[in-house]
Amino acid sequence: MPDLIEAMERALAEYSAGKVTQPVRTVLEVGAEKNYFGVMPAAIADPPTMGAKLVTVYQANHARGLTSHLATILLLDHGTGALTAVLDGRYITEARTAAVSAVSVARLARPDASSLAIIGSGVQARSHLEAIRHVRPLSEVRVWSPKPASREAFAREMSAATSLPVLAAATAAAAAKDADIVVLATSATSPVVGSDDIAPGTHVVGVGACRPDQREMPAALVARAQFYVDSRAGATKEAGDLLLAIRDGAITEQHIAGEIGELILGRVPGRASADAVTIFKSLGMAVEDLAAARLAVDRAAAAGLGQRFEWNR
Repeated sequence: MPDLIEAMERALAEYSAGKVTQPVRTVLEVGAEKNYFGVMPAAIADPPTMGAKLVTVYQANHARGLTSHLATILLLDHGTGALTAVLDGRYITEARTAAVSAVSVARLARPDASSLAIIGSGVQARSHLEAIRHVRPLSEVRVWSPKPASREAFAREMSAATSLPVLAAATAAAAAKDADIVVLATSATSPVVGSDDIAPGTHVVGVGACRPDQREMPAALVARAQFYVDSRAGATKEAGDLLLAIRDGAITEQHIAGEIGELILGRVPGRASADAVTIFKSLGMAVEDLAAARLAVDRAAAAGLGQRFEWNR
């Protein structure tokens, strides 16, 4: 995870420096349930990396015994376009999303931040706890999700896994109360916390609500915060937390304080004061997937792991 966080920081900076060729992802709605199919290509100059992620979100998969989010990553040779690797993208998406969030915590959370609230108890909640504890010395973690059994299981299992005190909260507001860092990692389509639930000085990370008609946070919270994104182009097309606040008249597009990559490069200012509320809205980008996939492939090759194959000709 520490190496992945470093790789994500590099990738975010490369993107904001204009050294990555990456369109906004193409999204299809599939079937009557409006399932999600996204195609995310990118090419990175340094280190030379090219490829794409194919990602699907089928909420009904839980009833089928499958995860709702599935993905495959293809890496291509930057010089020839030839296929070089095929990877399961589910875990890479899970881990790189949390690593990017950890970059935002390292750059925007108060230096003394030590308490973490997580709204959600799925794979992203778990990976975010793992990643964030590498960039801030956590002393308390509170979790809430709608099902008591799920949040209690999360608290029990992650306490054992991390040796941190992880507590299940009765409500989302109780989890977020006076937390230094709040992670919103849900499948909700409407706000899961109120503006009043977020104390001055808090850093909020939003990783759910990846469609323009979905939000995890209310317009009032977005309006009072310094609002950062991974990609302006993506956020102004897909981020419901931003777009719905604009629709409500609470903000304009100029409310975006900057991309995280711009912050890393020193092109935009960071936290204005100890009492400022900062928000990082993460949609996820192909450059993150490809940088993470390249790290995995390089490590696998060095360790003699993975399965080598040739196309039948």
